[in-house]
Amino acid sequence: MLDHVSITVSDLRQAERFYDAVMAALGVQKVGSTDSWIGYGQRCDSEHPDLSYLAIKPGPPPGPTHGRHWCFKSPDRAAVDAFWKAGIGAGGADDGLPGLRPQYHAHYYAAFLLDPDGNRVEAVCHRAEA
Repeated sequence: MLDHVSITVSDLRQAERFYDAVMAALGVQKVGSTDSWIGYGQRCDSEHPDLSYLAIKPGPPPGPTHGRHWCFKSPDRAAVDAFWKAGIGAGGADDGLPGLRPQYHAHYYAAFLLDPDGNRVEAVCHRAEA
């Protein structure tokens, strides 16, 4: 459903450390970094309309989250676990251990983190365990 997402963070280098770790755990490619931007994923074009892209730019600290979060698709449950571990190791905070969330559906396996700015991020695998 999402084509691309842009977010702001108060400390771009701190965010880069965190998002490099969690994106690598999910197998998402980093496409660039400057003093004013970090990018992950791939931009869509007419031949590849199903791609997704995340841009991170510096800005003022975000206000209270009040339900704001974004969720990354994971290829399998092991990648969800790796996402959570990598995020904790790169300055994130736990906001929900990896595990099943049957209130969503029987195979919803997810983990939740707070990035260094307090943004809630999630990784989910919708597949049944192999």
